[in-house]
Amino acid sequence: MDVELTFLGGAGTVTGSKYLLRSATKQVLVDAGVFQGEKQYRLLNWEPFPVPPRELSTVLITHAHTDHVGYLPALVRDGFAGEVLLTEATAELAAIVLRDAAFLAERDAAHAAEGGYSKHQPPLPLFTIEDVERALRLFRVVDFDTDYDLDDGWSARWTRAGHILGSASIRVQTPSASVLFSGDLGRTTHPVLRARETPPGADVVLLESTYGDREHFEPEGAAHEPLADLIRRTARRGGTVLVPAFAVDRTEVVLKTLTELMHAGRIPTLPVYVNSPMALAALRVYRDPRFADELRPDLDAGSFVDLPHLHEVRSTEDSIKLNNPKVPSIIISSSGMATGGRVLHHLEHLLPQDRNAVVLTGYQAVGTRGRALADGAQHLKMHGRQVPVRAEILIDEEFSVHADASELVDWLDALSPAPRQVYCVHGDPDSATALARTLSARGRNAEVATYGLRVSLG
Repeated sequence: MDVELTFLGGAGTVTGSKYLLRSATKQVLVDAGVFQGEKQYRLLNWEPFPVPPRELSTVLITHAHTDHVGYLPALVRDGFAGEVLLTEATAELAAIVLRDAAFLAERDAAHAAEGGYSKHQPPLPLFTIEDVERALRLFRVVDFDTDYDLDDGWSARWTRAGHILGSASIRVQTPSASVLFSGDLGRTTHPVLRARETPPGADVVLLESTYGDREHFEPEGAAHEPLADLIRRTARRGGTVLVPAFAVDRTEVVLKTLTELMHAGRIPTLPVYVNSPMALAALRVYRDPRFADELRPDLDAGSFVDLPHLHEVRSTEDSIKLNNPKVPSIIISSSGMATGGRVLHHLEHLLPQDRNAVVLTGYQAVGTRGRALADGAQHLKMHGRQVPVRAEILIDEEFSVHADASELVDWLDALSPAPRQVYCVHGDPDSATALARTLSARGRNAEVATYGLRVSLG
């Protein structure tokens, strides 16, 4: 019985990962991410799903970032009632991510209605907190390195991907073929997590290509010295360092780095504010003893964050106060690509002042405010108005926990058996094309997946 693979996201773009496996009797979706960045993709979040969600048998999740899990509540709203299979840490983090997303979506819709800056009347959220709670009731936890029966001769296996806590590559065995979804792959070493592991090979591999066209910067001197220098200079001029950071994993890595820089005396002892309820909740999951075996063996889960003036910002009132801090300070707030969340209000107040600085800590998708800052934008549109950019901007790619081009190739080369076909996914066109060319030059059958592409797996 032939199985068809359809690319419904994470193809031609780095967001919105969704891959449909379909036979005459079964439909399985791997990842259910929302689109971010360019408008042409964001509008797809609001389109009817290409197949009736009620006809999906199961959803398999690689990890808890919103571009892989954030569309789940919309599927449930529209009729999906099957199982959602994911690792335990992913389940914990996804619950945090989805509840936060619903809160922000409902709040932003209300603000847009009050401010009159939406083209839609009335502005509506993509999904509600009720949709999220219904989705969470469908979660079923799986273990790593265990084959799970999906019925009808199908099975799935999760292998550690070393990207964020709980992240995995997923191998799906169907009656006619096997297909391996890399998910987001971590580097060969991660500042906080155990290294990724090699899954069993498959006939077809979907390989992420976020950094498929580049190698990560390796500092010649001390680690994160550009960041340390920026913090020192910003403190001397009485400014604030704002770090837009993904709430899951990136905030933990940033805090660990600041701990090391302060303890080494490379930066002054400044107050550090974590202004993201989601990030604070995720930090508790990273410190949970249940997940200690996912952390680096040389890492103490209780002390890898040890900052003398660390403040958890929870209330809206305290968040507003940070827009005009009285002393030099560091603010960490989500989202990492400045697509939403509390960081937008900080950017709105801090960007116009040249004493301040903004540190971009990872990949910035095309069409996001983070990408605009990385590309040297002089103004950013926020809450219906243009905000001038006078603050200093630093891009610190040392924080990236995505595998670079060489690390992606190494992961693929380690697979046994080797795949007969590779599709480059989850990358902007240039990076996906570069990786496909690299793989082709090494004798692989590799091509760039496009949105809506359908292929038969046999």
